[in-house]
Amino acid sequence: MQWFGKGSDNVEDSRGSGGGKFALGGGVGIIVVILGLLFGKDLTGLVNQLPITTEQTEVKRGSSANDDPQKKFVAGVLESTEQVWTEQFNAMGQQYQYTTLRLFENGVQTACGGASSAVGPFYCPADQKVYIDLSFYDDLKNRFGAAGDFAQAYVIAHEVGHHVQNLLGTSEKVQRMRNRLSETEYNKLSVMLELQADFYAGLWAHHAQNLKDFRLEAGDIEEALTAANAIGDDKLQKQATGEVVPDSFTHGTSAQRMYWFKKGFETGDIRQGDTFKANDL
Repeated sequence: MQWFGKGSDNVEDSRGSGGGKFALGGGVGIIVVILGLLFGKDLTGLVNQLPITTEQTEVKRGSSANDDPQKKFVAGVLESTEQVWTEQFNAMGQQYQYTTLRLFENGVQTACGGASSAVGPFYCPADQKVYIDLSFYDDLKNRFGAAGDFAQAYVIAHEVGHHVQNLLGTSEKVQRMRNRLSETEYNKLSVMLELQADFYAGLWAHHAQNLKDFRLEAGDIEEALTAANAIGDDKLQKQATGEVVPDSFTHGTSAQRMYWFKKGFETGDIRQGDTFKANDL
């Protein structure tokens, strides 16, 4: 993909500031994620209990710097999501509120609590921010075999998809049902939420190719599908434990994630992304 815009100003950069790092190593977070795969539970909330240094984190806000290609790329992808979702919300008679994307290293404090880089990119609805440690892209390439700039863009678009769900009230509906359902039943709703975020990522790609500053290149969509395939629950569980436990899925299978991204890209129609329809949410 190519982006010719100036990049979004809604990027915060706390990398290299010395603040927000975990007093304990990131390996603890990795253990939490693996335990979640083993026992079929979302244990990433335990990361909130890890001690974090209290020194003030310096945050640099603004678009990309010429000498930082990674930040320039991230700011460009974010700007394209802003343009696409502004158009989509306008078409629905609503106003899109921009999310902020924060870059960090090792660990970060958010309005949702503390998090280690080991949990991967995430969205916090309490402060409406997307968080990412760019070292995740190395893992995406080297551990999961999903290389390419559009695989990286898909990750950002997926997290922005969660922001869209937050703005539309979908996330709140799911959260309200948490205490009324069994763990297995709630996991199914979590899967629907994640698959819809994949659909929204595909919808972004569909409409982004029509932006004046955006250009899709050969192989881009294949890169996104490879990434979606690599991070399916079934594939991750098989790699971690040798077994697959469908009742513990929280993000969807590789096939489901690819299907919903592809559907979003092919239709570009937000009305086609109701992954909850069968659950009557």
